[in-house]
Amino acid sequence: MWPVEQIKARQALLAEKGLVWSVVESIPVHEEIKTHSGNYQRHIANYQQSLRNLAECGIDTVCYNFMPILDWTRTDLEYQLPDGSKALRFDQIAFAAFDLHILCRSGAEKDYTDEEQAQAQRYFKAMSTADIAKLTGNIIAGLPGAEEGYTLDQFRARLAEYDHINKAQLRENMAVFLRAIVPVAEEVGVRLAVHPDDPPRPILGLPRIVSTIEDMQWLKETVDSIYNGFTMCTGSYGVRADNDLVRMIETFGDRIHFTHLRATCREQNPKTFHEGAHLQGDVDMVAVVEAILTEEQRRHKAGDLRPIPMRPDHGHQMPGRSEEENQSGLFGHRSVERFGGGSGGRVGVEAAVFPGITLAKQGALRLRPHR
Repeated sequence: MWPVEQIKARQALLAEKGLVWSVVESIPVHEEIKTHSGNYQRHIANYQQSLRNLAECGIDTVCYNFMPILDWTRTDLEYQLPDGSKALRFDQIAFAAFDLHILCRSGAEKDYTDEEQAQAQRYFKAMSTADIAKLTGNIIAGLPGAEEGYTLDQFRARLAEYDHINKAQLRENMAVFLRAIVPVAEEVGVRLAVHPDDPPRPILGLPRIVSTIEDMQWLKETVDSIYNGFTMCTGSYGVRADNDLVRMIETFGDRIHFTHLRATCREQNPKTFHEGAHLQGDVDMVAVVEAILTEEQRRHKAGDLRPIPMRPDHGHQMPGRSEEENQSGLFGHRSVERFGGGSGGRVGVEAAVFPGITLAKQGALRLRPHR
């Protein structure tokens, strides 16, 4: 549970830099909530109180995810691009090598084609001890600042907790969670914005339930409240070629409370991808930004003047320019907003969106949960 005094302490820290904290990313959902086991009711009660405490401090948007065990997953955190910068990458064959030959998960072969299995075996045979340790760490060691981090045996034990949880059961467990927290969000005026699965498909035998437009529809219908909303992460959803991002925005625009605008590039194996430049890659960023601005203008006309906060997200690491990685994406998105064409109001919207962009930089908003 996040105490008011600690929330205010971090607000004061940001205020020293002239910033106002308006978006939390994220309040982690405890694994016992996802598995509907152990002390899940206590964890839900803590989550409810955290929402109340954030609202008391004037914070009105909370991003979260419901991915089992792992948050976003990559096999390479320093993929070298031709221009010398580094990006995050998910290599399907490297991941298969980990699953089949390092983790040695029972039944893993069912998740890969014969060709992928053969490539994974060759990949594994060419790995050194250091390569194995690095790949394992990239996948299961946890995110920077996160509490979770596993050894292989701990990770296997955690996976076993999901042996009897399929997609339908995970959906029901999420429904229990939403039915408990959305009424509190309505009561205190906090908009919930679930982040999609990343990558948006089952991995390691684990079900994924926030990956497609059908999943978004299910979430909307499960608890039909404007406060039960979405984070439109174009990089996560965009990994799937069958996800029409503009259609998603147009269909669920009134539920989009936070946006991560980034692009990924699918490779020869369509399940392999890396982070692209923000205005390149497989995402039509101009069309996406136009759809988001159209929704924002609709809200303004209806009397809701709050901007839809945005962050550029997953910027490339540039040699000697660590503080500017996301700024390059920010400037690109600003250019789209200002000069992208379409209906008027873009320059005004740019100014309105600016606080959300500034506050949503990776790391500035990530706090550990207090239990």
